[in-house]
Amino acid sequence: MVGKTKRWKLGLAQREELWGFAFVGLWIIGFFLWTAIPMTASLVFSFTNLNPIHPDQTRFVGLANYMLLFNDLQVRDATWITLRFALISVPLSIVVPLAIAVLVNSKYLIGKNIFRTLFYMPYLIPVVVGVMVWQGILNSESGWLNRIIEAIFGIKGPRWFQDEFWVLPALTIMGFWGIGNTMLTLLAGLQNVPTEMYEAAEVDGAGPVYTFFRITLPMISPVIFYNLTIALICAFQYFTQAYIIGNGRGDPNGQTTFYNIYLYKTAFAFQDMGYGSTLAWAMFIVVLILTVILFKTQSRWVYYGGGED
Repeated sequence: MVGKTKRWKLGLAQREELWGFAFVGLWIIGFFLWTAIPMTASLVFSFTNLNPIHPDQTRFVGLANYMLLFNDLQVRDATWITLRFALISVPLSIVVPLAIAVLVNSKYLIGKNIFRTLFYMPYLIPVVVGVMVWQGILNSESGWLNRIIEAIFGIKGPRWFQDEFWVLPALTIMGFWGIGNTMLTLLAGLQNVPTEMYEAAEVDGAGPVYTFFRITLPMISPVIFYNLTIALICAFQYFTQAYIIGNGRGDPNGQTTFYNIYLYKTAFAFQDMGYGSTLAWAMFIVVLILTVILFKTQSRWVYYGGGED
């Protein structure tokens, strides 16, 4: 007697589910390996005196690292530098790309696509290369910007990277180099504003300023909110540019020792991984709180045409 072999066939829905799990599963594995597990490990490390060179001497220290955090003067200074930079750079990181997006969206501008490409292209250049370029542009002796200032105003430009007062504005100016992505999202928001609203405003005699503040800004407020959230998080994660400009030492006079640079030096230069993990979690909690506050305020100024979810 020859038995019949039954073939297990899956339905279309089951096959789609399996493919879905296959694709999502890769992301889940990556999330656990490179995000969830390292974050959990750093949380555990923050309660220890872990030194990677002497792991056998690791001891549980309870909240000692967190108590030290509030008495560490370098944390206070690094936090103040980061906050000052955020206060300067975050508003400008919205205003400048918005102004450029409005410019390249203007019906009076000839060669819009060329200008859009030119403004976006610097975003594609690696950060390190961009910093090297700006070191030349903002050079106090031979930089283009100081030469322009001297030619127009007849005064000598500031020592951008050597002066304690000017180094944070200089880093903010460098940030304009990478506004291409923000400009692009804002441009997409501008182009999604219904033209009927502008036509109705024009019939009612509204001027361009009134139209911009009463129609354009409210209509693109979700895009502004998105970019504002990203800019806030990026400001608190600022590292590479300041590290290169400050030569890793915080030059001039510690004014480029951002919070993340102090964290990096604590954890990897001084090998105090336990306290470094504490610094990382403190920063995570602060950014999380600020982000939640930002989300709480969106109901007051962000307009959602289909209602807020």
